[in-house]
Amino acid sequence: MDLTFIDNPVIEGREHHYVTVRVRVKPVLKSWRDSLFSFEWLQPDLSIRAPEDLPEGERLKRQAIEADIKNGRSLEIPILGIGLLDNVEIGSGKALFLTLAALGAETIPVHIPAAHAGDFKHFADGV
Repeated sequence: MDLTFIDNPVIEGREHHYVTVRVRVKPVLKSWRDSLFSFEWLQPDLSIRAPEDLPEGERLKRQAIEADIKNGRSLEIPILGIGLLDNVEIGSGKALFLTLAALGAETIPVHIPAAHAGDFKHFADGV
């Protein structure tokens, strides 16, 4: 996939509080499975649910993202952080991150809070 990414508008005006890194998808999913809402997207083996197995709202988001990819639209970089349980949490861009994972992406660019850079060494290179 030849994808074009743009900054997530959520960080606008606060760009200096974030760094952009590429994360490895599998370790992120392994950590994110401890999130309260991971069950909507993840199977126990960390695979992504088929579109028909997603809740309706999430299925519609995935379909829209797949259409954006097919039509060559720019994609907003997801935002990740570290949650209260020291696991990865996916903020803005959850459906995009998980759709790309479902489509076989091995790495994905993400924005992370600069203060969490050290916590992401296990997930990304060059943080």
